[in-house]
Amino acid sequence: MMDLSSAHLESFLEMMSVERGAAVNTLSSYQRDLEDILSFLKVRGVKATEAEPDDFRAYFADFAAQGFKASSQARRLSALRQFYKFLYAEGIRTDDPTGVLDAPKKGRPLPKTMSVDDVTRLITQAEAEAVAEPRLERLRMAALIELLYATGMRVSELVSLPASVLARDGRFLIVRGKGNKERMVPLSRSAIAAMQRYGARMQAETAAKGGEDSPWLFPSSSESGYLPRQVFARDLKGLAGRAGVRVASISPHVLRHAFASHLLANGADLRAVQELLGHSDISTTQIYTHVLEERLHDLVQNHHPLAKQAKKQD
Repeated sequence: MMDLSSAHLESFLEMMSVERGAAVNTLSSYQRDLEDILSFLKVRGVKATEAEPDDFRAYFADFAAQGFKASSQARRLSALRQFYKFLYAEGIRTDDPTGVLDAPKKGRPLPKTMSVDDVTRLITQAEAEAVAEPRLERLRMAALIELLYATGMRVSELVSLPASVLARDGRFLIVRGKGNKERMVPLSRSAIAAMQRYGARMQAETAAKGGEDSPWLFPSSSESGYLPRQVFARDLKGLAGRAGVRVASISPHVLRHAFASHLLANGADLRAVQELLGHSDISTTQIYTHVLEERLHDLVQNHHPLAKQAKKQD
């Protein structure tokens, strides 16, 4: 028989899915985090409806003692606050015990990124392999790399693109991101060409086998029906090794960071990058402000009259 805490958690997750359109990955993360917290409370003999701030302080002290970083603690605290806001809104609790909890202090690590030269080597290698051996897998990798760097999509958004994008004649894609929100992202000419070459080969092979067209741009025999992001990440590291790029520093997410960093370094506005990345809050995009600071410093040093005079005196 389901206990009350589990029932409340199930109701919370249902609300997050139906009313807020939370993505599957987000729901899984909430469920995992909250189940761990509720399990801790259960061991202490405390019900979720009766838990006090000190119970949660004890949990986070134990969580930190296990070696989890401040970022992981902050994520769990965020999930916990959402859960208790729900319990309060539903009248299950008359107070919110998480309101007085302090957020863990954490540093602000800069996102890993890549140089323009490394990205160029990666793309050049993918294109060369697709030309030398135009198998579907080679053409697919070239299309994946070009699309990712041209748009800055999340890897989950990239691998789950619908096949219908091949029928669109334009330089923009409509991407469905977190919370089922749609945004428009521009495509480079090289990305369009790589996608079309891959699409033509995929459709030709499907027709030759007498099979049915997949609804996905990057179909797979996986449970989802499209290319698993883990497979793309593995293949990307293989490509990096062949391109002479440091394998340990490469991942689909690093390419997303490179897209944002290179745009900002070349004069893009932070708000525009926010829209392209699909960040709902500008504070998320502000992890890239170090790029803006470097660009502004160079701008002053190279264009301000007093800076020019100082250089002449040197």
